[in-house]
Amino acid sequence: MEDTSKYLIHAEFTADGVIERSDVVGAAFGQTEGLLGDGLDIPDLQNSSKLGRIDVNVEHTEGRSTGTITIASSMDRVETAVLAAALEAVERIGPCRASVRVSDIEDVRAAKRREVKERAKELLATAFDDGVLDSDELLNEVRESAKEADITEYEGLPAGPHVASSDAVVVVEGRADVKRLLRYGVKNAIAVEGTNVPDAVADLTRERTTTVFLDGDRGGDLIRRELEQVGDIDYVARAPDGESVEDLAREQVDAALRNKTPYASADAPTAVTDGSTETVPAPDEPQTDAPAEPAIDAVAGARDAAEADANVADAASVVEEPTERDGESVAGDDADDDSAESGSVEPASLAELASEVAGSGEAYFFDGERAELAAVAADEAFDALVDADPVPALVVLDGAVTQRVLDVAAQRGVGRVVGTDHGDYVKQPAAVRVHTISELE
Repeated sequence: MEDTSKYLIHAEFTADGVIERSDVVGAAFGQTEGLLGDGLDIPDLQNSSKLGRIDVNVEHTEGRSTGTITIASSMDRVETAVLAAALEAVERIGPCRASVRVSDIEDVRAAKRREVKERAKELLATAFDDGVLDSDELLNEVRESAKEADITEYEGLPAGPHVASSDAVVVVEGRADVKRLLRYGVKNAIAVEGTNVPDAVADLTRERTTTVFLDGDRGGDLIRRELEQVGDIDYVARAPDGESVEDLAREQVDAALRNKTPYASADAPTAVTDGSTETVPAPDEPQTDAPAEPAIDAVAGARDAAEADANVADAASVVEEPTERDGESVAGDDADDDSAESGSVEPASLAELASEVAGSGEAYFFDGERAELAAVAADEAFDALVDADPVPALVVLDGAVTQRVLDVAAQRGVGRVVGTDHGDYVKQPAAVRVHTISELE
């Protein structure tokens, strides 16, 4: 009945005594019966579904009863008003004198119309937001989906579709950078996905013309320095300071790649000397003559001038007093520098130091003149190097040369490390020379 009702009759009553709900319903049935004729009796109207059930609420206060009556009606306005007026004819409820007064006849459809109107306003304001696109937005979304689909993988790394076949590659930091470059038509980019450069990227840089295009922050600098050691860089491009490649506009990307610099003339990497960071300046003009001597070239720039002078002095002293061994005259450090890569014999002084350390279980730190600075347990060499002051030029340890020892040696500016074997390191810093004790015997 409630679903088809048109009106709600609201009435209030008072009674001079305590009554119950059933007394109110009985009074409405009994005292309106025959009052309006057979066609408007409440039982007949309920049987024909023109009138709903009578809802009653009763409250008792100080021996009096008050409450409300609600009746749903599907009759027209006139019949509903007549029936409502008939309720006011009730004079007794149960054993008590009472009065009933209709307070309101509510149009249910008007209430529903108000609900429909408010809901329509909400739908109009929110439901169409995601569905309305202008032509530019539609085209951009289609382009974006196409560019995203172009991202492929090269050896498990995010890459553009042309990386496998192009003779040049652009190395970036992450997948978002590859996606940004794809949007602007650069399809030969590959991401390293972190500061630890994968072997696949390192191999690729040695085979192709390589441009590194990195963020303008410390993370970008770290990746470039890693690539310096494990790969082969041809050109360097960089996002503006504090900005990421993935956030650059087309004009910025085009400008950065157009203005890329040859790696040889790019900003020199930072070097660490005696625990402090200094910048090794790039030359004013590209190097055209023969490569500089190993002790002072750009790769060994991590060592300061004082240490270089000490090494030169050490070499000179060895040349003045050559040592006879196995019937041959062993040259000084200059000869060692020239032949280190081919595995020839080191100066006698270095070989003697190595033989004395072998079997001791310790690591010894020496300055540029081979004077002993400190001795620690071999397994504590890493921690000791971190805090060493002054920084040694040479470390000789009775143990394997590990990646951790090499890394901290490069960071502190140690020029040479000697151990019992090469250990399990995967990359050797360019500024640190590594030997085993057996190679020096």
